[in-house]
Amino acid sequence: MNTQISKEQKLALAFAAASRRLENRLDSSLGAIRGISLAEYRLLRALADAPGAWASRVDLAQVVGLTPSGVTRALRPMEKLGFVTTAKSKRDARLALASLTPAGKELVDDASGVVNDTMKSIMERSSKVSGRIKETTELLEDFCR
Repeated sequence: MNTQISKEQKLALAFAAASRRLENRLDSSLGAIRGISLAEYRLLRALADAPGAWASRVDLAQVVGLTPSGVTRALRPMEKLGFVTTAKSKRDARLALASLTPAGKELVDDASGVVNDTMKSIMERSSKVSGRIKETTELLEDFCR
């Protein structure tokens, strides 16, 4: 039996652990200050960044890594709270498009500040990464293409 851990295994485990710790910190900060989760923030952020400020559930699903039905379930409470609105596509009546309301835009702006502040706090304790943010971001974006 091979009990040696390869460098690839170490990398996979380090990525998974770092991702989980980061998600927990951001969930905690966003939940305490704005009452949303990181998953909800990612969805709202994707809507804010969508071309023309409208996006289909399929497009959102691709950006945030959910299924279209998962996006629908996640958007429903945000729509009830007045952060998101949906409308039928003018070209295809079967297609529903989502967009942020003014309250949703304000929420994304506020939550983005929370994410920035949380990341600055994390980076203060991570000197190896803080001086190489651009390089680290590029490596991570290239990692799972």
